[in-house]
Amino acid sequence: MLFIAQFGALGVMLPFVPPLMAAAGLSAAEVGGVLAAGAAMRLLSGPMGGRLADALGQPRAVMAGGAAIAAVAACLYGLAHGLTGLLLANLLMALGFASVVPLGDAMALRAAREQGWDYGRVRALGSVAFIVTAGAGGWLAERAGAGSIAWLLAGALAAAGLAALALPAMETPRRRSGGTIRSIAALPGFRRILLVAALIQGSHAAYYAFGSIHWERAGVSATMIGLLWAWSVVAEVLLFAWGRPLAERLGPRGLALVAAGAGLLRWGITAETVALPALVLAQGLHALTFGAMHLATMRVMQHAIPPVVAGTAQTLLAAGIGAMMMAGTLATGQGYAAMGATVFWGMAAMCAVAAVGARRLPGRG
Repeated sequence: MLFIAQFGALGVMLPFVPPLMAAAGLSAAEVGGVLAAGAAMRLLSGPMGGRLADALGQPRAVMAGGAAIAAVAACLYGLAHGLTGLLLANLLMALGFASVVPLGDAMALRAAREQGWDYGRVRALGSVAFIVTAGAGGWLAERAGAGSIAWLLAGALAAAGLAALALPAMETPRRRSGGTIRSIAALPGFRRILLVAALIQGSHAAYYAFGSIHWERAGVSATMIGLLWAWSVVAEVLLFAWGRPLAERLGPRGLALVAAGAGLLRWGITAETVALPALVLAQGLHALTFGAMHLATMRVMQHAIPPVVAGTAQTLLAAGIGAMMMAGTLATGQGYAAMGATVFWGMAAMCAVAAVGARRLPGRG
């Protein structure tokens, strides 16, 4: 229930909030700046939420509160006009939502380890919800305007808050204060997976910020844009639901290398063409650029991080990825305005660098 609500919200947020901002009159550089400001807010609010959840031993309550704040921010997306209003709405969204998904992952990884179920298959349900809401968001935006998706987003976030409260309680000892972030950051395995994940997941910055805008300007309909986003997550679902044998064979190192190679191909295609067959191929590679890297990351985190600091570790990981995403979004905001789709080659270069770092990840785990 939690994953369905959380990733249902992301299915609206990622494809359609940037076009909502553009429809409200923001330039490409302003869209990039607003999104980067939200990423900067997440750098602070995410780890703070994780530390609070670990300190209180109450991740459910922290998730529910964050989702409620984010739902209010979604309503502001529908009401705000101009740069200032959308900036404030985006900052509030980042403040509330930053720790929600990482805390959900932390609880899910612990439960999967203790109860012996497949994290990937349960996570796949969230991806299915992403598909449904991405398609619904495209249909709604095409008929009622870009601003209408704000209300769909608010409903999904409210559902995420209720689902967090409905989670079964888990015995989690309160963490003693002092040095937790520093001690987690000192772990070599954590630093390595953080670097590789930040580069590969951060390589999606131009896609998240300007993929929909780029395709829309090239004449792709809003419905087709929603379907392209949905198809990317269909491929992700297939990997999450049935990729456990492959993940166990490749291990974190192999998964990360596959993700880096797929990123080189995907962003090269996106930079060079908007032909529909090529976009379908590129979007199918999301199973590897996002999905394989996510599985590699979760396998390392599941085995390397003790439960007492799991919330802090997950939010610290998300903050590191968010920092790279913020830098990428700022760069692409200026770069897309000046060079158009050529900015996607910069994303491909990030994957090439990540491939070097991935060779130091564990082969099993």
